[in-house]
Amino acid sequence: MSFTPQRKLKNSLKKFLIVLFGLYVMIGSALYFFQEKMLFLPTTLEQDYQYQFDSSFEELFLNPEENVTINALHFKVEKPKGVILYFHGNAGDLSRWGKITEYFVENNYDVLVMDYRTYGKSIGPLSEDAFYDDAQFCYDFLLRQYSENEITVYGRSLGTGIASYLASKNQPKQVILETPYHSILDVAEYRFPMFPVKKLLKYNFPTFKYLAKAGCPITIIHGTDDNVVPYSSGKKLSELNINDLNFITVEGGNHNNLIDFKDYHNTIDNVLK
Repeated sequence: MSFTPQRKLKNSLKKFLIVLFGLYVMIGSALYFFQEKMLFLPTTLEQDYQYQFDSSFEELFLNPEENVTINALHFKVEKPKGVILYFHGNAGDLSRWGKITEYFVENNYDVLVMDYRTYGKSIGPLSEDAFYDDAQFCYDFLLRQYSENEITVYGRSLGTGIASYLASKNQPKQVILETPYHSILDVAEYRFPMFPVKKLLKYNFPTFKYLAKAGCPITIIHGTDDNVVPYSSGKKLSELNINDLNFITVEGGNHNNLIDFKDYHNTIDNVLK
């Protein structure tokens, strides 16, 4: 039996569509089942690892709940202008982020920075609620040592959603967001427009929702060349109906180098003076 060219073309097209659909399902399944491995990129540390920094610090092991340990660093200066509660990005651990937060110690601020569960020495099951609960636990820890109007909540990248949540539930002096997202959903839709990511995501981190409920000054810093969290996602936050929100655009800045720009330093100097 011979096939006409039209029938051969039809069969080839059918096979191509079956393969294409299979790839679509496979990628969609990977987005659902492996999203934590895509969102969170922790590195781990041995429990006896010794941190080394130029600034004076205390290492903390906090226990928000049973079978959960949060490792944190508390940098202290002699006469602090206040304290910064810092929530870091989605990669690395405190051996890296401690060095990054020393920038604020040099600006005469105490700093508390924690590692999320599964990061560094921190242990416990991950969930979006767990991020929020541990953040609030650290905030309450600071309230035993500082007045609330001395606390600045700072979020970078992944940490911006967590910082925004705290600002909606408490009354810190201010919140600073570096390279924030409108929501994780917004970033996912930008990266995977062909997939129903709203139904696939287990993590939302709706920064926009929490910032709208914040009762403190908000400063946002975002670079135009950010290839991780699109500038457009952060810019949407400036369009919220919030009176005390200052959006700083860093021309040419990408996701990890804003500290190389004068606009970043000027902004930090202004809000922390």
